[in-house]
Amino acid sequence: MLYGRYVFSCRFLDEAELPEYKGSTFRGVFGHALKKTVCALKHQGCEGCLLRPKCIYVFLFETPFPVESNGRKRLSSPPHPYVIEPPETPITRFHSGDPLEFTLLLFGRANEYLPYIIYAFEQTGGHGIGRRINGRGARFKLESVSSGGDAVYSSSDATLRAGSFTEELTEETLGEEVLADEIELRLVTPLRVKFGNNLKAELPFHVLVRALLRRISSLFEYYGSGEPPLDYRGLVDRAKNVAIKESAIEWIDWKRYSNRQDQSMLMGGITGSIRYAGDLAEFIPLIRFCEKVHLGKQTTFGLGKISLKSLSTGGKGRKEVEQ
Repeated sequence: MLYGRYVFSCRFLDEAELPEYKGSTFRGVFGHALKKTVCALKHQGCEGCLLRPKCIYVFLFETPFPVESNGRKRLSSPPHPYVIEPPETPITRFHSGDPLEFTLLLFGRANEYLPYIIYAFEQTGGHGIGRRINGRGARFKLESVSSGGDAVYSSSDATLRAGSFTEELTEETLGEEVLADEIELRLVTPLRVKFGNNLKAELPFHVLVRALLRRISSLFEYYGSGEPPLDYRGLVDRAKNVAIKESAIEWIDWKRYSNRQDQSMLMGGITGSIRYAGDLAEFIPLIRFCEKVHLGKQTTFGLGKISLKSLSTGGKGRKEVEQ
């Protein structure tokens, strides 16, 4: 699966007021700008549109079910091929001239549409973002886009650099086991994981592993070379033997406004850190993979960002692995 990580560096041109968690705001204005950018039939809805099967906006925001050879849809809902990682700062007020930086993750052929995405974000900057002040949202200027420290785009010459800025995530990526009998996992942004059809403020290790496997298998199935041949049942069964040694997680709620539904929506998820103990070696690659791609529900907003904060191996003591 092709994986691209792009850092967008911007600068505010106006006073700005953004919510404490900014992912939904960025996703909303990005979707609106992208649709205006690529839609050829602007006075028609997406449903029933002749261009829908090849539409970039539909592929990113209304990701369609692939159709099987027998004409039936797959049963599982496809994940969207992108994640927006908003600024992690809790600051809500910004001044003209302040920097603004966020990261965009793209999966599979979504990387081919990077020029359209960059243009859409440039248009977003001109339309404004956040709460209206003096009748309009705050404008910002997209100054550059980079990947792995390499320049991808600069507004100074409005040129997209040539080169490959993606990496290939394969089944082998999941095979690098690391000896560990204790780990600490940090939930950087709210994590929404359902088990038994419920969202709960707890995270038994087997529930975490189920979520890891769902994320990995769905991304590979829809944007890679197919679902990887993992021992799904065995991994979940063995995960039940891993214990929670210490938990400092809590449930938090936050509000987002849905333009599509024209209403405020209450969202929630768990944050904090949790320490697990047990035979963990075979699970480390799964966690490492999802550090890159996020986990759980509403990942497009930037939710479900996790970090393997530390691990320890028997008598060798703890090895810090936080980046």
